[in-house]
Amino acid sequence: MALRLGDEAPDFSAATTQGTINFHEWIGDGWAILFSHPKDFTPVCTTELGYMAGLQAEFAKRNTKIIGLSVDSVADHERWSKDIEETQGHRVNYPMIGDPDLKVAKLYDMIHPNATGTAKERTAADNMTVRSVFVIGPDKKIKLMLTYPMSTGRNFDEVLRVLDSIQLTAKHKVATPVNWKPGEDVIIVPAVSDEEARTRFPDGWRAPKPYMRIVPQPK
Repeated sequence: MALRLGDEAPDFSAATTQGTINFHEWIGDGWAILFSHPKDFTPVCTTELGYMAGLQAEFAKRNTKIIGLSVDSVADHERWSKDIEETQGHRVNYPMIGDPDLKVAKLYDMIHPNATGTAKERTAADNMTVRSVFVIGPDKKIKLMLTYPMSTGRNFDEVLRVLDSIQLTAKHKVATPVNWKPGEDVIIVPAVSDEEARTRFPDGWRAPKPYMRIVPQPK
């Protein structure tokens, strides 16, 4: 079944490099990022996993857990982790899900539901669509989905920026404009009337158009 924004993230139990988890229980009452890879020992993914390890503290500040997935076994993940640390300078400090039977990849609509074979029988090209990022909220709903081609490394600084926006807009009735960065002005959402906006934003706003009400980022 196709997943859409606002859907509940499918729950599952799986072996990881940090033991068996139940996904929803593992998320707890915070946020989570699930990001997937088509195969272990692939060059672009090696750089991505290392970079995310370097960002782990930034995500932790935002009450967000990181978990990776690759269509291979946990034993292969553990061997790959040594290469990641050696070449990228960061030890993988978050769990990596083993998905040798494609169970989670299918559950998250990252691969054709009729895909067959085990990880050992499949190439990275067979699993090329398993290159997704999911941001999941404390309510276990999907807040963001991104899918990249195998040849293009993902921009995880952008994922961090989007997470800041999602968390801000979940708390306040605002939206963030193009290329927004934390600390910059935001936009009052159209669903907020001028009357309510005067209560929420007593210092007022500037409006180049009536539907475009711009205010400083709420604290």
